[in-house]
Order: sequence, then C-alpha cells, then structure tokens
Amino acid sequence: MNAPAEAQVIVVGAGPVGQSAALLLARWGIQVLVLDRRAGRDSTGSKSICQQRDVLDIWAAAGAGRIAEEGLAWTTARTYYRDRELLSWSFEREGPLPACVNISQTRTEQILDEAIAAQPLIEVRWDHEVTGLDQDPSGVTVRCGQRSLRASYALVCAGARAQRVRQALGVSFDGETFDDQFLICDIKADLPGWENERRFYFDPPWNPGRQVLIHPCPGGTFRIDWQIAPDFIPTKADILGKVGQIIGDRPYDLLWHSTYRFHSRIASRMRVGRVLLAGDSAHLVAPFGARGLNSGVPDAENAAWKLAFVLNGWAGEGLLESYHAERHAAARENLEVTAATMRFLAPRTVAERMRRRAVLEGGLVAEVDSGRFAEPFWYVDSPLTTPEPTRPFGGRPPKGALCVPAPGVILPDVGVPGGRLREFCRDGFLVLLGDMCDSSLFAQVLGKVITAPLAVRGLAEIDGTGSLAERLGAGPDEAWLIRPDSHIAAIIPHAGPDSVAAAVRRVLGEQ
Repeated sequence: MNAPAEAQVIVVGAGPVGQSAALLLARWGIQVLVLDRRAGRDSTGSKSICQQRDVLDIWAAAGAGRIAEEGLAWTTARTYYRDRELLSWSFEREGPLPACVNISQTRTEQILDEAIAAQPLIEVRWDHEVTGLDQDPSGVTVRCGQRSLRASYALVCAGARAQRVRQALGVSFDGETFDDQFLICDIKADLPGWENERRFYFDPPWNPGRQVLIHPCPGGTFRIDWQIAPDFIPTKADILGKVGQIIGDRPYDLLWHSTYRFHSRIASRMRVGRVLLAGDSAHLVAPFGARGLNSGVPDAENAAWKLAFVLNGWAGEGLLESYHAERHAAARENLEVTAATMRFLAPRTVAERMRRRAVLEGGLVAEVDSGRFAEPFWYVDSPLTTPEPTRPFGGRPPKGALCVPAPGVILPDVGVPGGRLREFCRDGFLVLLGDMCDSSLFAQVLGKVITAPLAVRGLAEIDGTGSLAERLGAGPDEAWLIRPDSHIAAIIPHAGPDSVAAAVRRVLGEQ
C-alpha cells in the first residue's frame, strides 16, 4: 500500500529550472514539493548570466519580474579578430521587456527563492538526495535514503548530475565532452564604454590561438571567459595576470573564479511515464549563445502547464507525451547550433582549422560563428500545432531579429495599452479575434465545449488603435489560438467557433 502523497508534483532540484517549475505549477494551483541534495543555497559565482527576453517573460508570470528589473540590459554584441573588430549586431527591440539582461545566477536564485517563500503551495526540503525512483499507475515514489516520498508526478530538474535518476528511468545521456577547458572569473572594475556591450575576441594578443568573452553585469562587475589549454591549471597569479592584460593597470577586485569543460549531451527520453526531465538533467550544451538556462526554463514552463492541465482534469495524460516531442526537438536544435559553434571555436581537424583561419583573416563576416544567441523553439512540427498553408513558417530569422508570427511560433510580446500582450496569455487558452468575428458568440460556443480555462478577446478590445492587428498581420476574419505558454497554436482564416474548438482539442492531445 502506497504512503499518502506529499504533494501533487515532486520537483527534484532547487536550481533556477526547478524553482521556475515550482512557481509555475503553483500558479496553476498545484501543490509542489521541491527536493535538493545540497544542504542549502550556494551563494557565490555568476554562473549562468545571460537571460533572454522570453525567459524574462516566463519569470514575470511566475512572480519574479525583478530579474528583468535588476539585470543589466546590454544592447550590442561586438566580435573581434586579434586587434580589429570584425562585426557587431544589436537586438531588435520589441515590447517593454529588454531583449536580454545579464544578472548572476546567484541573484536570480535569490529572487526566485523570495517568490517561492511567498507561495504557500510550495515546500522546499534541502539535504534530500534522491537515491531511487519508482512509479506505478497511480503515482511516483521518490526515495531519499531511508525516506520515501509520494506524488502523482515528478519533474527532474537536478542538473547534469542526475545520472542516478536517469538510470532508474532507463534513459541514456549520450554525447561528448570537449577537451578544451575554460577559465571564468567575475571582476569589479570601472571600464567606460564596456557597460552595455558583449565583447568576443578570437585569437587576441593576450590569449593567442584561443578565445576570450567579456560580459558586463550589474553593479560595475564583468564576467570574463578565457579558453585555456586542456592541461593548464591556473594559479591566482595567472588569473591576475590575464585580467591585467585585458583591462590594463586599472584597479579591480577579483570576486570569483572557476574552470569548466563543455559537454554536449541529450537524454534519450524527456518523459518516462509519470516522470519528466528538464534542464541540464535532459540536455547539456556549450554555453556560447546562452542556450542552457534559456532552454531549461522553457522546459519548466512547458512541463508545468501540461502537468497542471492533467492534474486539474482539463486534459488526458496523453498530453504529457507532447512534452517530450516538443522539448526534445528543442534540445536537438540547441545541440546542432552549439555544435556548429564549437567546431568554429575549437576546431579539431586540419580542415576545420584552415576554414576558420580563412574566415577570420578574410573577414568573411557571414561565416563567423561566436554563438547564435538563445531564442524560443518554434513548435511548427508539434502534434499540438494546427498548420495553416497561408501562414508558413519563414525559417530562422537573422541574428538578433524577431520571428514572423506563424502557427508554432511564440506570440510577439508587444506593448499594448496597460501592459504587454503576453500578460493576457498565462491563465489558459487565449483566442484573439479580428474585427469581423463576434467575440460574444465565440465565447458562448467555446464555453460549452471546452472545460479548460479559455478567454476570448477581440484584437480591437486589447488595442483600439489597430496597431496590434497590424503588427501581427492579423486579418479581420481570423482567429488566433494562443497556448498558455504564449506559443501560437493556430491561425484560422474565415474562423468560426467550431474550427477554433477543433484546434483547442488538438492542443489538448484529443485529435
């Protein structure tokens, strides 16, 4: 006989992905127990620093909007070869949220902890290392030494060291580890002109044959990453010398430093029955392009709304398989993008080294790869997306640019009177209607056939100026179905309530 449930969902891991998952689940009214093997929160080091606009939006919905407010919004990325600038690019601005902010993972976790402390549906237990996991048709049993804890579902956000859980689930974690290591450090210094720019150096005089990356952070701090030899063990004197080569004789404080190697790995499955894997537990990528945490948090959101819909009786358990379909595809794309970057940053063959040298010395800007910055994955091939031939996916946009709206693409987060468009999206399905559609009729019909939370809004009701419909390119007879994670599930021309209801049922995994 199973023990009484401790919570509806057990989240394994109290890092930012687990914290985000817990907050998002609680937002849907789900009781959550968070377990972490550590004795308490780590309090030093910048770790993951670049947080992308769409992740800031997720955190705002989770009650942690201060991350965007406190982060440093950098605007320009500059890339150099030795002592000359090769190229620069800037983010395309849209909506009130910055395209990206830099803020230390330590501070991000503190803000998320504060939001968790204010949420009565979440309990966090430290010093709970998961040593075993079993599941049956009614729930999951998580073992922490001699303790057994019970929940309907488990979401594993335990980072790269979740091998014991993956083995218990029969999940492989294939991939590779790169030989080159990287030295990272946080410094506090006065560097005029560097406050809002990311700088990437190929083969600079002060790190010949390798790379250096410099990011500004809040409070006059900077994060510096050096590519170093696989067998080099830097002393503090080495580090001080390297910093001095970059910033000259300016005074500075060394706040933190560490070394690490890159991994490129992916779990064979991200859903096994009642257990879902998210973040570094499911995929590891090289950090150039900031695709680690910026893909882990969308994992958490995708899992949270689907678990909540199942637990609240709004969808069948089959909806959970779409979590694997969507987020595994996202992880594979991130691996492909970052693997191409690493082949350019750390070429392993003579041909790769020759190509890189030709690109850099020839100034072939279009072929320089210092990391394509994180962007949302587009669920154009998802089983939940209703395709529309007149709205095909236009493909990956230029670096820093926004994607043209289409089924599967995330809804642009444009500013509207009183806030942001995506603030209308987080409480269930949202149906946006053109001027020729009768909102009251759609609401009446859909309310009778759909039990999941659903709101119907006319585009003119949200923004009477017409600029919102123009930005979206929405026709007067169209209905746009938006998922709870702000992705466009369907764009339906000549729309009627029945066609929208069919698209909703598809999102719920019923078709």
